Amino acid sequence: MDTATEETGRRVTTLELFFDLVFVFTLTQLTVLLAADLSFATAGRVALIFVVLFWMYGAYAYLTNQVPPDRPSRRLLLMLGMAAFLVCALAIPRVFDDTGVVFGLGFLLVVIVHTALYTRSHGWDSVWYGVPNALAALSVTAAGLVDGLPADGLWILALSLQFMTPFVAEHGPGRRDGRTAAALRVQLGALDPAHFVERHGLLLIVAFGESVISIGVGIGDLPLSPGLFGGAFLALALAVALWWTYFVRDEEGAEAAFRATPPQQRWRLAMNAYYYAFLPMLLGIACLAAGVKKTLGHLTEELATGPALALAGGVALFLVGDVAFRRAMRLLPVRHRAVAAPVALAAAFLGVRWSAAVELVALVTVLVAMLAVEARWCTAERRGLDMARA
Repeated sequence: MDTATEETGRRVTTLELFFDLVFVFTLTQLTVLLAADLSFATAGRVALIFVVLFWMYGAYAYLTNQVPPDRPSRRLLLMLGMAAFLVCALAIPRVFDDTGVVFGLGFLLVVIVHTALYTRSHGWDSVWYGVPNALAALSVTAAGLVDGLPADGLWILALSLQFMTPFVAEHGPGRRDGRTAAALRVQLGALDPAHFVERHGLLLIVAFGESVISIGVGIGDLPLSPGLFGGAFLALALAVALWWTYFVRDEEGAEAAFRATPPQQRWRLAMNAYYYAFLPMLLGIACLAAGVKKTLGHLTEELATGPALALAGGVALFLVGDVAFRRAMRLLPVRHRAVAAPVALAAAFLGVRWSAAVELVALVTVLVAMLAVEARWCTAERRGLDMARA
């Protein structure tokens, strides 16, 4: 690899972007599930499903960072993984009714393909990732055979098994030698910062695209009117403001933070920033999309609690995730977004008390004000640094 390539990093391939498009269909299906029943019980189950799925998406993002799909055999296996995610997505709307086993078997195939591809770079050490993930998939499959609390318990067991995977991989049998564990941390941290950051940024932008599609779904066959266009523009302004929140400063700063982090610490940084912090960001987009679907046809009406909370809670969840992301990456400032999150959540009261239009205006105002105050702070900070250097 030449020096220029090392400096700029590898770019995300079109096949990886294609993979992300298929994965984001699972987020779309979760939006459908949530919009069908805007209740806390359904929201909890949507969170369970997505946390399980996003774990394996993150595993594939690590995989293609270290095992690029640049050969026919790798491309074909990655396409098989795409097909497995599609099976999961198609089963989501009735996963707690009659398609749970189908979902689980599709998820098991996701795990098997991932493990097979990882043997290309990590050899048979990949079994320490594959076994806990496969047990998690079997737990999800078993959940499809039961109902109620036992099913929820099996989903939680699957989550527990997934979260144990890094510990098993690092400290499992044959890894008691501290030097071996340190070597594994370096191997896991040998990711390309530019590729990893770009990959997750593209995932986020595709998710935003799905939120824009929800505007069209929410309008449906309603007659086009100035008021309806106004509501659509407000929904679009929300998505644009959330895009601005991450893409204007966070992405570039994240890549610099990765490059400044020693390899043996990068995988922990990636977990904290691009798994734990990205979860509420992506779930926030899904909640916002469900809220938009339910409100655009009722802009002048008082909202029920569910749709009002979906709109405001989606924005607040995204901001909470972005605060966690910035803290993990040590990006400043943080406090403006931390303050904006509960203020955005409180906007749900406006939708319940007055109308959907009032809540949308309030949410856009909160985000625009947050970004404006933050931009002013950044400008003042830069001036202070310039004066200190002078």
